[in-house]
Amino acid sequence: MRIDIHSHFFPALSRDVAHAIDPERAAWLQIESSGNAGQIMVGDQPFRPVYRALWDPDFRVQELDAQNIDIQVVCSTPVLFGYCWDVGKANDWAQRLNDEAVQFCSAHPTRLKALSQVPLQNLKLACAEASRAQKMGCVGVQIGNHVADKDLDHPDMVDFLIHCADEHIPVFIHPWDMMGGSDRMQQWMLPWLVAMPAETQLGMLSLILSGALERIPEHAKICFAHGGGSFAYLLGRVDNAWKHRDIVRQNCPRLPSEYAHRLYTDGAVFNEEALRMLVGVMGEERVMLGSDYPFPLGEQQIGQLIDGAAFNAEQKAKLLYQNAQQFFAL
Repeated sequence: MRIDIHSHFFPALSRDVAHAIDPERAAWLQIESSGNAGQIMVGDQPFRPVYRALWDPDFRVQELDAQNIDIQVVCSTPVLFGYCWDVGKANDWAQRLNDEAVQFCSAHPTRLKALSQVPLQNLKLACAEASRAQKMGCVGVQIGNHVADKDLDHPDMVDFLIHCADEHIPVFIHPWDMMGGSDRMQQWMLPWLVAMPAETQLGMLSLILSGALERIPEHAKICFAHGGGSFAYLLGRVDNAWKHRDIVRQNCPRLPSEYAHRLYTDGAVFNEEALRMLVGVMGEERVMLGSDYPFPLGEQQIGQLIDGAAFNAEQKAKLLYQNAQQFFAL
């Protein structure tokens, strides 16, 4: 069995629907007449070329069949978050996207499972929408790693994670709105190759070094995308800083690496040595198959890295599906 916990979808939102929300920043889907390819648009500017699997659940399941994937967890593409809007618009938008996600998965309910999104800029509405979506059939919620200047250690973000823990809602955290500004890292996909892993590490360390994980219940299920970014590789640097600088440990009562067992990641690292290090740092019960399908930076043959890695059969079973079954209660 194989469960892919990190994939994206994008409903066939029209230009009119998006422009009614925000004519400059709302994303929509421009589908070619063939129906096989398209373009994500932001306002009236092309954002990313895409293909049919992103919006067609029947076509997607055909591809999953070809790749021997039994279940895939889908979440909206982060460009759809809507965190920059006023809370009323953002809440309406999140509700629409969650209804679309449930509808998308309803075509193949045993194969596709949805994560919700929330208006994370407002704690009360975010909590309410996460709970509503869970009751509709979502298996968890996807959030970005920050909202404007509020990182995951902000009291509102921590309270949202506590709400999800109390409601037994798994949380999948995806980097977005990457650091670097308008004049840096604009070529060669560097925002995705450099800033995105850094954003993920920033989110994980924000929870650890702030002491937030001392407040969030132990049973909380919190997973970070893209193998935790640069977290595993640089955790030794963080431990060393904690040992020798009091400003690093002032809010963090334990060695940072001791908190790794509180968090999960997907295994989308594309290199066996990196995967083995990730499993060694996080624990073999805390890493799950994740592809980032159906985008070019995702794993093109889903599960190939785990299949070919030097793990025993029991470990591979955990990485390929057992950990995901436990995390999402599938």
